[in-house]
Amino acid sequence: MYFETAGIEVAPWIPPLVALVVSFFTSMGGVSGAFLLLPFQMSFLNFTSPSVSATNFVFNIVAIPSGVYRYLKEGRMAWPLTWVVIIGTLPGVFIGYYLRVLYLPDPRAFKLFVGCVLLYIGVRLIYELTGKASAGKAKMKALENKFRERTKQLREQQKSRVASGLPPEAVVKTVSVSLKKVEYEFWGERFSFSTVGMFVLAFFVGVIGGTYGIGGGAIIAPFCVAVFHLPVYTVAGAALMGTFLTSVLGVFFYSVIPARAGMVTSPDWLLGFLFGAGGFVGIYLGARFQKFVPQKAIKLMLGSIIILLAVRYISQYFTR
Repeated sequence: MYFETAGIEVAPWIPPLVALVVSFFTSMGGVSGAFLLLPFQMSFLNFTSPSVSATNFVFNIVAIPSGVYRYLKEGRMAWPLTWVVIIGTLPGVFIGYYLRVLYLPDPRAFKLFVGCVLLYIGVRLIYELTGKASAGKAKMKALENKFRERTKQLREQQKSRVASGLPPEAVVKTVSVSLKKVEYEFWGERFSFSTVGMFVLAFFVGVIGGTYGIGGGAIIAPFCVAVFHLPVYTVAGAALMGTFLTSVLGVFFYSVIPARAGMVTSPDWLLGFLFGAGGFVGIYLGARFQKFVPQKAIKLMLGSIIILLAVRYISQYFTR
């Protein structure tokens, strides 16, 4: 099947299948999977124009609502975190568009920067699994202990190897919101973060996301876990919601704002929808099964994926 805007030919079943598999695993950590689909499109489909960023945004728009619905339904949407992420991200997307179209039509140099950032985050996530990092660990350990105890109880009650994960009472409850700090409660533990710090992070994430069309979840989700010490069970929904709204604005910028003569920036809508269809199912299932998986497993999975992607970005800069 030929996709005119992208200028590529690919079997129509490949995009949704790839998106389903990728998004199922990444959505457990609050990542839509677009940060992996972008290299797939560029390396395997040879879709390299700025239009690929816009097409990635279309994937996010189609795929993410299913996951957001699950987090809303189960009460695991941390709204104060969500709004800070959204407010900080949106202006960054506008700057990111101009960086991509005017200054970085060849993303090679910017990939090096993104690769370095992701490498730090990925290594930090893996490092925290070693047990050597102690700051801010008490609450995380308490959640992990509760998770293990809950699993053990259910296994004994059901006499089965399949546990039901987080209990219904494990919901996010806002404690306080101010310009200085946001505090919320989850499963009997309190967590907080700097409002200004999170806003600044979200702004820079918006710039990166607007440039590459990744939405920013691949950066902000692990950063919230590794640096702000927030539980991934509460970060995932906020990161997905922020990525969704970022993507809506991103598609608007890439479709409406004029670019250089001869440069294609509008998304390939059909290709984006095919990726999104697979992602819709994958993200829903990932959000559904996230509560069955311990935080350590999610961190290990997300950290490993990010490190692999970072190494790929960095190595491409020096080998091409």
